This record gives sequence, structure tokens and C-alpha cells, in this order.
Amino acid sequence: MKYLFRGLGFLLFAATLTSCGGSETLKAPQTTAIPEIPAIIPLPAQVSWEERAYAIPVENNICYSGEAQEAAQWIETLLSKAGFSVSANASANCGNWRIEQDSSLNATLGEEGYQLKISEEGVMLKAASKAGLFYGIQTLRQMFPAQIESEGLKGGVVLRHTSIEDKPEFGWRGTMVDVARSFFDLEYLKRHVDRMALYKMNRLHLHLSDDQGWRIEIKGWPKLTEIGGKSSVRRGRSGYLTQEEYKELQDYALERNITIIPEIDMPGHIYAALLSYPELNCDEYSNLTPKRAIPPAIFEDYNVGWSKFCLENPEIYKFVADVVEEMAEITKGPWLHIGGDEIEDPRYEEFVIKADSIVQSYGKTTIGWEEVTKAEVSSNLISQQWHGKVESVVKDIKVIHSLCSGLYLDHANEPGQENTNNWCKKDGVSLENTYNFDNYNPNVLGVEAAVWSEYVLTDEMMDNRFWPRAIAAAEVGWTKGSHRNYDDFAERLGKQGDRLRALDINFYRSPGVNWGVEKTVPGVFSNL
Repeated sequence: MKYLFRGLGFLLFAATLTSCGGSETLKAPQTTAIPEIPAIIPLPAQVSWEERAYAIPVENNICYSGEAQEAAQWIETLLSKAGFSVSANASANCGNWRIEQDSSLNATLGEEGYQLKISEEGVMLKAASKAGLFYGIQTLRQMFPAQIESEGLKGGVVLRHTSIEDKPEFGWRGTMVDVARSFFDLEYLKRHVDRMALYKMNRLHLHLSDDQGWRIEIKGWPKLTEIGGKSSVRRGRSGYLTQEEYKELQDYALERNITIIPEIDMPGHIYAALLSYPELNCDEYSNLTPKRAIPPAIFEDYNVGWSKFCLENPEIYKFVADVVEEMAEITKGPWLHIGGDEIEDPRYEEFVIKADSIVQSYGKTTIGWEEVTKAEVSSNLISQQWHGKVESVVKDIKVIHSLCSGLYLDHANEPGQENTNNWCKKDGVSLENTYNFDNYNPNVLGVEAAVWSEYVLTDEMMDNRFWPRAIAAAEVGWTKGSHRNYDDFAERLGKQGDRLRALDINFYRSPGVNWGVEKTVPGVFSNL
């Protein structure tokens, strides 16, 4: 069997040597280049590495069983990008790549765990579900040279022998992109999904409405995008997602085991809707305090906590019901986020209870920022904690951890960074701040890292805020706290530098991390 080797320190070869008399055939010794231990992120639950290696042959055969066809296609894509020849067959045991979906593994691995074994026979991947197989492939992908990300790799791949059994600590491992203050389009969001998937993140929360803009088409209320979609924070970008674009993004994300959670923030942070439909305001705009803008003026500033629905007007509930109904119809995931933060009104709790009931009536589970738990909401509502100061009146409520001191990534990467929003932590949110999360609440579902876009106005700036801190959040979400060590993480993270550059990510070069040799990559900008 032929092997390709380019740029390796050693060669693996099998040759015959003939003696002078021509009567004796000798085999030359075989030598395999042993790659260094891969810098896998998130750190797997259990992993052992051997001092042996498997060189991927020129011709490869993938055998898959159960519901593993999609996984086989992902591996076929990976190998094809590296210049290898690949075929795939629905069979339990044949080629050098064996992919098995076995639901009985759910008992030990859960829905997202996997087993990965690399030996002289090839690669064996097993999982209970498609998600587990996909995550096993992301681990395998990180074992390939970084050039695989930019299609600059042509053969010569050697994989270290290993046995991995892995599963996540938390089921919720997310990011939140604020597209309301400044708009980020479908193509950027797809790239963001790709990057999340590489690090085994599985929830993308979209903040779709705020005072500065409305970013999702609602056909029953078309002025929301016709008017509210044209504004943004000062120097930001306007625009919106059509329902077809939103569905396309969901399908793209679901293929990568990421569920979209849409947020319509209410009853506050709502000026873009009040601008579009002024009848939702009170007389003389008494619901706007102070009156930082009144229709038809747009709002381009950064202040919060000044706009709200006219809560004594029962017509607002028709608006809420119509918007929730359309969002429920076009959202494939089980959750709808109703916001609910930074609002003071005597009718606030009444509104939250009604909004929660409306969401449930359309078959979805409500998520709200932690303030909503001041009301007697249903016990299946999920509270997203961002400052940790609300005493919930609902016992044993499930929680998403997004505390601003470690997971608000619009804050500075390090003290003094320009165009950052440091109200929560004046010296910024460092990579280590994000990584050092200890959970003592049994009701925590997981973690979600957020970027608010008041000062985040371009794709490059959004990259700079998320990466690499989102990778730290990914490991916090996946790897048990007892297995995590910041110094070890920082060392592995530095070895991801070439991969991040190959992915054309404008990541922040966090201090204390050895990012390797910088290379000029078209389209990549320096820290902003």
C-alpha cells in the first residue's frame, strides 16, 4: 500500500534489499514518525497516547453502521481535503475507517459522548448518536495538521495511536451574538457556527431585537424590519435576517449539532419595535423615561433601561402573541428567549408570567434573563444569570451560567483595550477569568459566552472579542472542573494558533500564551 509523506522528519517504508548473490531478500526496518501529543481542546475526559503512529494511506475505505452515514460523509470530506482517495460503504466491519452508531452506548457516553481508537488497523469511532460521532470527528480533526483548515494540506498525515473515551460535563455550551445593536449577516454567522463546532459548542443564542434595531422578519408585523431593521448603534451596521435566511442558518447549524435560540427582548429594550409601531407606546410616550428618542427618531446611542412597552395597554399582548407564534413556527429548537432584563414597572411581573404562558402555548420552553425569576413563572422556565443578584421566587429552576465577570466577552481582553464595554469588570475579562469557572449549583445546565455589540462594529472586531476566550468557555462547558488546569490549557491553546490563523480568525493574542510564529494570512487583521 502506498503512503504519502511530505515535510516529515522520518519516513515509513517497506523495501526489499537483495544480497550480492541474488538469493536472499532482506526487509529494511520500518520507521514511523511519531507526532507530538495533539493539543486537543476541549480536553477529553479519558485519553491515553501511545508511542506509535498510524500513517493514513493514499486509498481509504470508510465503513459505517447504524445512523453513521453523516459521520462517514464528514470524514470523507476531511480526508478529501487532505488529498486522500476515499470510498464509503454501509458495513459493520471492513475498511481502515470504521464508524459505528450504537444507541446502547447512551448509558455510558450519553447523547454527545464518543469512543475513538487509533491503532495499526486504522481508526475506530463509536457513539450513541450522530452528535457523539460528530464530536469524535472534531477531536480527530484537531489531530490533523492545521493546514487542513485552509486546504493547504496534501497527504502526509500521521496520527498518533490513542484510545479516547469522552463526554461533556454540561449539555449547554453556547455563545450569544448580539446582532441587534450592530448587525452581523448570515455568512458571518455561518462562519461563527463552524468555529463553535470545532470546539464542541452546541448552542447559539441570537439577540435579535433591542432599542437600536430589529433583526428578524415578522410577516404579520412587516414594519419591524422595514423601519426597525434600518437602524443600528452609531457607526454600526443595519439589516435583518429574512425568515428564509433564519431557517437556512438553523439547518446549517443543526448539521453541526448546534441549536439556535432566538431572543426577542421584552418588555424593555424595545424601542426599535416602538419606533416601528408607535401605537404600542403610552400616551405622550410616558413609557419612554427619559425620552432619549421618540418616533420617528431612531436611537443610535448605547443607554439601556429607558424604553418599555405600555404595559397597561392590553394590545401589547396581541403583538407578543403574534411575534412568539411566528418565531415558534420557524424555530426548530425547543427554546424561545424573552429577554426581560433591566426593566422597572409595577406590571413587570404580570407581563413576564403572561409572556411565559404564551411561549408555552406554542410548544416552546421559555428562557429569560435572571430578572424574570422575580415573577412566579413556570418551573420549567430557564434563567440565564448575568449578574447573579436576583433571588428567584421559583425553586429549583434551571440556570444558564453567563456571569458578566467571566463570560461577557465584549469586555476587554486585557486592561486598556479600546472599543470595549467594561462596566462589569473594569480591568476587563481575561482569558483566565473565562476559564476559571467553578460550579456549585446542581441546577446549572451549562455556560454561555456573550458578546454585546454596542462597540463591536465589524466582523474582525467580533472575532477579536470571541476568540480565544470562547475556546476557554468551550472547555469549561465540556471538561470536568477537576480535570481542568489553566496552565495546561494555555499550552494547548497556543498550539491551536496555526489552526486559528488557517481559519482566518482575527483572534486576540492573549498574553501568557505562546501563539507560535505569526504568518501573513490574507484577510487577517491585527488586534483592534
